[in-house]
Amino acid sequence: MNKTKSFDIPKQLIWKAYKQVSKNKGAAGVDGVSITKFEENLKDNLYKLWNRMSSGSYFPEPVKAVVIPKATGGERILGIPSVTDRIAQTAATMYLEPLVDQKFHEDSYGYRPNKSALDAVSTTCKRCWKNDWTVDLDISGFFDNLDHELALEAIKKHTDCKWVILYVERWMKVPIQQADGSKVVRDKGVPQGGSISPIISNIFMHHVFDMWMRQNYPTMPFERYVDDAIVHCKTQKQAEFIKVMIGKRLAEYKLKLHPEKTQIVYCKDHYRKGEFPKQSFDFLGYTFRPRLAKNKVKGYRVLFMPAISNKAKKKIHQAIKSWKIHRQTSTTMEEISKKVNPIVRGWFQYYGRFYKSEMHPTLRNIERYLIKWARKKYKKLRAHGRLASQFLGKVRKKVSKYFLPLGTRTRIKRLNNGSCVS
Repeated sequence: MNKTKSFDIPKQLIWKAYKQVSKNKGAAGVDGVSITKFEENLKDNLYKLWNRMSSGSYFPEPVKAVVIPKATGGERILGIPSVTDRIAQTAATMYLEPLVDQKFHEDSYGYRPNKSALDAVSTTCKRCWKNDWTVDLDISGFFDNLDHELALEAIKKHTDCKWVILYVERWMKVPIQQADGSKVVRDKGVPQGGSISPIISNIFMHHVFDMWMRQNYPTMPFERYVDDAIVHCKTQKQAEFIKVMIGKRLAEYKLKLHPEKTQIVYCKDHYRKGEFPKQSFDFLGYTFRPRLAKNKVKGYRVLFMPAISNKAKKKIHQAIKSWKIHRQTSTTMEEISKKVNPIVRGWFQYYGRFYKSEMHPTLRNIERYLIKWARKKYKKLRAHGRLASQFLGKVRKKVSKYFLPLGTRTRIKRLNNGSCVS
């Protein structure tokens, strides 16, 4: 260890953290310094950060409050750290991750190497076929109510590294700065938007939920993505029991289940003849419910399957509308496609993994805006519906050429193959 420094923090760790932050981009924090601005004096800025962290004199700035509307109403407050603080948090995350990830439960999927939300969706689907009932868990204000002392205790089970523990505590307690400049001091919770928040949350839930479920209820499998979780049960009675027990467990750690959003769901399909008021749930942008699907062996059956949720469809529709394609008459279709195609392809790769055809009505809005674009761009199409209709066929061919995920529509049947293999 450097005798002049309180902590032995490798400079290479700060450099790797910077490279990750630079790759992810992201907005500026309260200081208004973007990653581009930070890089104008990169060497000095990184040295200053390393020097302050190594000497113990590093104190994070307040996080910038950004209001995000919720699909279900209300608002979610994101806390955006400065670029400097994001680099520092990423360095701590890189230190912690190798220590804890190998110990995490195999069904913890959020923000982990070699695991994804689609893996969680696929596993959930398979287990819904094997288990008649699920408990859809919703923790009320998880990120806003996470207890600081309990979170630090969980982290200390994995490391005694003094600089990590010191700065994690400072990051958790840093105030949130509102748009008017006022600061809100926090005595609990972690800001959504910080790069350290996911691993803090995973470590906490690993001890509070994952290991507790494994030790006490090993026959009830689950999938957890940070604070969202689905638990599978054989019977309704079992589902009602575990819902109560999980509620009691969370209460011991100053958290609680949302009384309305936490629900017991019957996984109704062709083979399950019972009835129950709730036969669907949302998880990671997908809605699981009974759907008509083609089984390779037994033909058409009603299976309990995931498809893109209405909330996700609404977000996609709003995004497509915000592009204002129909007003970009000074550009070409190919130029438009270069701007939007990466986004559309990303939607298709995620939401098109299961029951693809549910995406088509939403993505077809792109075609509608392209038709409006053509009628505004070409005078001869404006007042002649027949010509516009003829042009539609040409547009569809170009859509298939330029907007690749949309072109796959013609190759997908309305009734999907009954498979949850991702």
